[in-house]
Amino acid sequence: MQLLTERLRLRPLTVADTDWWVRLHADARVNEFVGDYTAETATARLRAIEESWAQRGYGLFAVESRATGEAVGRCGITWYEPFGEPEAGWTLAAEHWGHGYATEAAQALLAWADESLDLPRLIALIRAANTGSVAVARRLGFRPLREDTFFGGPGLVYVRDRVVSQG
Repeated sequence: MQLLTERLRLRPLTVADTDWWVRLHADARVNEFVGDYTAETATARLRAIEESWAQRGYGLFAVESRATGEAVGRCGITWYEPFGEPEAGWTLAAEHWGHGYATEAAQALLAWADESLDLPRLIALIRAANTGSVAVARRLGFRPLREDTFFGGPGLVYVRDRVVSQG
């Protein structure tokens, strides 16, 4: 399975992406909000992503440039057990910030989710200081829901209700 946009290809992440995942999260600008990984923790996380695809029908995608094939980030839906809800998220390599890739990838993700998944709403968990991610969430139609604690610290929970097409 894959999703295509004008500039991007989204494909499900697998354990074969371990080295890239570690490199993506090794950048201090990226891991400030999402943490870093060793090869061992990345492999475990990617196995969990593969299991999510198999069990739930959704998970995280690698986001790749259609022009170059380069992986520029990740985007997708994960089940956030502490809140009992599916979470939409996006993380890009810092050198690809500011080009609209996060919004473009997440728009494709949300269109697919609205059409293909029976999820009444999605949350997005964002640290208040992560202004770039807050801006993406707002462009995608997420609205602030509440302040909460997640991933070991305070943050904002945004929510977006499923959009049902009229066709």
